[in-house]
Amino acid sequence: MSTLSYAVSDSMTMLRRNLKHALRYPAMSLSTVVMPVMMLLLFNYAFGGALGAGIGPGTGTAGSGGGAYIDYVAPGIILMAATSGAVATAVGVCVDMTEGIVNRFRTMSISRAAFLTGHVVGSVIQTLAAVALVIGVALAIGYRPDATPVEWLAAIGLLTLLTLALTWLSAGIGLVAKTPESASNTPLPLTFLPFLGSAIVPTDSMPTGLRWFAEYQPFTPIIETLRGLLMGTEIGNSAYIALAWCLGLTLVGYLWARSAFGRTANR
Repeated sequence: MSTLSYAVSDSMTMLRRNLKHALRYPAMSLSTVVMPVMMLLLFNYAFGGALGAGIGPGTGTAGSGGGAYIDYVAPGIILMAATSGAVATAVGVCVDMTEGIVNRFRTMSISRAAFLTGHVVGSVIQTLAAVALVIGVALAIGYRPDATPVEWLAAIGLLTLLTLALTWLSAGIGLVAKTPESASNTPLPLTFLPFLGSAIVPTDSMPTGLRWFAEYQPFTPIIETLRGLLMGTEIGNSAYIALAWCLGLTLVGYLWARSAFGRTANR
């Protein structure tokens, strides 16, 4: 077998290990689903009437003569499900680093890239499964996207790319964190940053300073692109900006995680 074949085989072994851990200890994986679902139900049923009426007739509440507020807020919450997986990734990597299992791996004849690859691919699979469940709940409570199959594929591709970017960043966080507790707290801003974008209300309704931040932070163009693909709203240049952010974050996270793992290997 070639070096590449060994690396792929070792990465698949690490992937199976991480997926088995997720099945045996499902609490962290469930939190990836529970939080976005709770937010979806809260904003739709508790705040949907006031927020939907304030946004306008195009995205008002059901029965107000416009579309349901769920049609506006669901894409933002779906994106939040993608960001929620960052915590589980950081904790999983940190636990392996602090419990010494990585040192055992280093004494074995396995590819050094397999550890991170297994964690990242496993986390992406788990997060996308959580995204699918959140979409299912949104559809069950009245979300009605009008996307074509091609637009659905584009939306799934964007969510996958975002998940990959955040997973690499979270892997880096897990590698440098001293304890699992700090690893679980550090990625939390990634989870709630969409709320300071256009996930819940349009940026036009925000005060000037907050509006400026919301318009130029990474998640707003991603949310607008996702909403445009699923609901047919105007996308403009948001798609190009969203792709640039996703690719840039992926590159930064990948290089950071590799560098951090290399430093730990030389200790």
